[in-house]
Formats: sequence, structure tokens, C-alpha cells
Amino acid sequence: METTEQFRKQKYLNLETYRKNGEGVRTPVWFVENEKSLFIITMANSWKVKRIQKDNRVSVAPCRVNGYVTGHWQRARAKEIHDPELEQSINRLYQKKYGLMNTIFALRRAKNGNQNTILEVLFEV
Repeated sequence: METTEQFRKQKYLNLETYRKNGEGVRTPVWFVENEKSLFIITMANSWKVKRIQKDNRVSVAPCRVNGYVTGHWQRARAKEIHDPELEQSINRLYQKKYGLMNTIFALRRAKNGNQNTILEVLFEV
């Protein structure tokens, strides 16, 4: 089974990041995938990004919009990506997958002056 197989045709994933004391914090998020990675667009100053900058271990599972897990948890590592070509590709995938809702959220973030970052979730094998 490919590491991203359970995420195909899913709209949400539950991203668990870890505080300094080891306590997990779960957050349902939108995502897009390729054969080996998942990508998440989020606000650059969010707590999940700050936690990943300190400890890049994460766990992910497919879920519903409310965070209810519908698959099994997989361990992974997350990192911010800073590749303009890849960022454009991820933005196109988001637009294709989430359409008008993506446009509305992107406009709202831009209006509020929020900077985005893209997280890549790489699975441990």
C-alpha cells in the first residue's frame, strides 16, 4: 500500500503536531497529495507551524471536517517548503480540489494581510 493511499478522495486530514511537553495537538486541515507526500497550505504564523519548526514529527489521519478520524494514523515528518515552482503547483492543486471555497479563503487571508506557508508531510517508511 502506498503511504498516501488512504488519503485519496479525502477532503480533510487530521494533523497532529507536538508541544514541547510531548502533548499532541490535532487540527483538521485541507490538503493535496502526490505519490509520496501531502501538502498543506496554512498561515505562516499559526501555532502548528511554530510547533513543526521546533519538532518536525507529526501524525496524520484522514478525517471529517470536525476532526473525526476515518482512517488510521500514520507517522510522518513535516517541513515548510520554499520553492516557488512547487508552491504554484500546490496552489493549482488546491484550486482544482477545493474550487470556490479555496478562492474565498485565499481572498479573506489576503485581505487580513496573513502570509501563507506550505507544509510538506513526508511519510516515514
